[in-house]
Amino acid sequence: MTDILQRAVEVQHNAVVYCSRYAGHTPVIARRALADSRAVVACGGDGTAHEIANVLAFSDVSLGILPSGSANDFMKSLDHQFTRDYPVDAYLQADAVKADLGRVYAEGKFKRYFLNSLGLGLTGRIARKVSKTRWLKGELIYLNALFGTLLGYKPPKMHIKLITPEAAIEIHEPIFAFSVGNGRIEGGKFHIAPEAEINDGLLDVCILKAVPKARFITYALKYTRGTQIFDPQVIYSKVTAVELELHEPEVMHMDGEVFEDMCGKIRIESVPASIKILR
Repeated sequence: MTDILQRAVEVQHNAVVYCSRYAGHTPVIARRALADSRAVVACGGDGTAHEIANVLAFSDVSLGILPSGSANDFMKSLDHQFTRDYPVDAYLQADAVKADLGRVYAEGKFKRYFLNSLGLGLTGRIARKVSKTRWLKGELIYLNALFGTLLGYKPPKMHIKLITPEAAIEIHEPIFAFSVGNGRIEGGKFHIAPEAEINDGLLDVCILKAVPKARFITYALKYTRGTQIFDPQVIYSKVTAVELELHEPEVMHMDGEVFEDMCGKIRIESVPASIKILR
C-alpha cells in the first residue's frame, strides 16, 4: 500500500506520503499538517482516523480516509465511494463538509474525541480482545472476539442519564451492552445506531438491558440488521449528552481504541460541526 501511494503522489506537487514508525507517531505527523496543509488523509482503519481526528478537531484542516483496516466502520456512514483503489487525485480535489464528533470526559478531566462509536462493557471488552488477536483478519476477528468475550461476561451495573433535546431519562440497572454512535455501524456489520447521522448535532445511544447470555445470539442477529431498536429490552435515544457512573472498573473503546479501568463519573457529549471531512 505504501509503495502504491508513493508512486501515485510522486506526480503530484501538493501532497506527500508519511509513514508512522511507532505507536503514537500518527498524531505527531498530523500536528505538522496543522500549519500548512489543507487536509490529512488517514491510510488505515478506524483507529488511525481516530488518532488524526483528535488532532484536527476544530481546525481548518480536513480529514480524509483511505480505508485499509479490518472494518472501516466510519466510512460506511459517509456518502462517497472512497476505497483503497480510489485515485489519489480525487482526495486532492474532494470537497470538505462539517461533521460532528463525540467528546468524552472522565472524572471531570478531558479524555478524547471519537468519530464513529463508543462502547462500554461488552463492546469495550470485545475491542480489547480484537486488539490482542493476531491470527484473524477482517470481519471474522470481531465475531471471534464476540463469542470469546461472552463466555465469562457478567453485565455491569450502570447509572445512566440520557440528556435529550426534550428531557432527561435515568437508568440504574445491569446493562448487557452500552453503545454510543455518531456513525451507524461497529465491528464491520453491527448496526449499533441505525438511525445515526454524522451531522445532526446528536449522538445515538443504544442500550441493551440485562438478558440471559443464551439469548444474546438472537440479539446479535438483530444488531446486524439494526432491528434491535424495536425490542422492549433495548433503549434507543438521540441525545445531546450522556452521563453515567461506574462503580467497578470497565473497559471502554472509542473507534476501536481500547481504554482500560474506566470508573466513576463519565460524560459523553455531542460536539456539532467540529471536524471537516473530505467526501
